[in-house]
Amino acid sequence: MGGLEHGPAAPGGQRLDKWLWVSRLFRTRTLATEAVNGGKVRVNGQPAKPARLLKVGDEVSLLRGGEPMTVIVRGMASQRVAARDVAALYEETADSLARRQTLRAQRALTGPAGYVGKGRPDKRERRALQRLREQAGGGADPDSGRFE
Repeated sequence: MGGLEHGPAAPGGQRLDKWLWVSRLFRTRTLATEAVNGGKVRVNGQPAKPARLLKVGDEVSLLRGGEPMTVIVRGMASQRVAARDVAALYEETADSLARRQTLRAQRALTGPAGYVGKGRPDKRERRALQRLREQAGGGADPDSGRFE
């Protein structure tokens, strides 16, 4: 586990964006910085900036992939650590873990989000859409080829 520092051995702390990347919570440091700037990361309940110094014991709340996650900082590292060593850097709270599992179960029941149709409308569906648009009063402009 070369480069890991725990507790008081980490003087001054580490930048938030770098810690998020080092701890493998984000794939790149740029993505971590964008998430922090976008308001998706909070430290101890307060909005944070990428240069905020983290200390061991801080609570970091983040939104990653549409899933809220809350972790407690347990260690620092000077370089990105191997996936097997990530457990030494943070601990996810029990409440956060339960909430993420509940969200995943709900998502599994509802199925994928988005359009569930079969693609482009066929001739019959296209004519039905055209009739609906004409009834709504927003007919096509023959010169532009666009609907108003």
